[in-house]
Amino acid sequence: MTERSIDHANFELERTYDAPPERVFAAWAEPIAKQRWFVGSGESDYELDFQVGGRETFRGGPPGGPVYLYEAIYADIVPGERIVYSYTMDREATRISVSLATITFQPRGASTALALTEYGVFLDGGDKVEFRREGVKSQMEALAELLDPQAG
Repeated sequence: MTERSIDHANFELERTYDAPPERVFAAWAEPIAKQRWFVGSGESDYELDFQVGGRETFRGGPPGGPVYLYEAIYADIVPGERIVYSYTMDREATRISVSLATITFQPRGASTALALTEYGVFLDGGDKVEFRREGVKSQMEALAELLDPQAG
């Protein structure tokens, strides 16, 4: 029998992108752009319905590795300013976390300061805040490369 546990944790990440807020926001809102930096390589299914109440799903994983399922629901969207969403993460058929995330976009001259805060509930030792933080940091780097290929 699996030993049950719940770990509550949060983290914050900040990154400045050499692009205006409208362009950085669009990289979150447009399905083709978001898939390029969010999903990464490998076999996957991806869908994005970017509106309040809309859903985002990703099913995939590394070649030969476990299959992950990410399912998000958008709770609040203010174009160019903020995004609030909740999501679940499963590995194979096991739920490993439930999270609430907020993203804010602040103009800094011709650049954008992006701040991400995530509140997570990590279940039964299947995921950890350290792993999630590193995964999100990697996605933020991929976003930088999408916005400016010289940034990577």
